[in-house]
Amino acid sequence: MNKDQVKGKAKEIGGKIQEEAGELVGSSKQQVKGVAKQVEGKLQKQRGDLREAIDDTTDELIDRGNRQ
Repeated sequence: MNKDQVKGKAKEIGGKIQEEAGELVGSSKQQVKGVAKQVEGKLQKQRGDLREAIDDTTDELIDRGNRQ
């Protein structure tokens, strides 16, 4: 797990809380901000997932090269 995965998930959760709080107090502005934060968090987490997949693949290729 890398920083982008952790920070992205945290943003997603924070955005969901903000969206729910906005709904609770009747603030559509806060709801929209919360949804935007969730989207930003999902994108950051996906970037982290991609980075991790690339690192794993690179490590696997290096290991294969070292065994030959």
